[in-house]
Amino acid sequence: MTWNELVRHVRAAGRYDDDQETERVLHAVLTALGGQLVGEERRDLAAALPAKARAVLTSQIPLTQPLDAPALVENVAARLATTAATARWDTSSVLTVLADLAGNHLTGRLLAQLPPGYALLFGRAELTTAA
Repeated sequence: MTWNELVRHVRAAGRYDDDQETERVLHAVLTALGGQLVGEERRDLAAALPAKARAVLTSQIPLTQPLDAPALVENVAARLATTAATARWDTSSVLTVLADLAGNHLTGRLLAQLPPGYALLFGRAELTTAA
């Protein structure tokens, strides 16, 4: 997939008006996500992305403690100077496209690495084990 194809998919998922807005959202979410991932999952997701998206994701230094899902959305909201509700839409629009691009196996590995609450942002059900 090329950068332009990725932008086109995110634009359709998020129903954005133009490529410029889509690229701004995509950059903000990739930047925020890049600080959350480490190890093989980070490497494998980066390998699945077009070069420009890979560079944005991997240019971020991973945090020592990943943010929970609401804090990630707040991070995106601050980057885009928007509301939490809009940032949740933006984050989910990008992450659902990334999940489709990465496939179920890698998406499952990403979700296993991240704190609870990310699954819905990736367009997946949040599964919990019964007590």
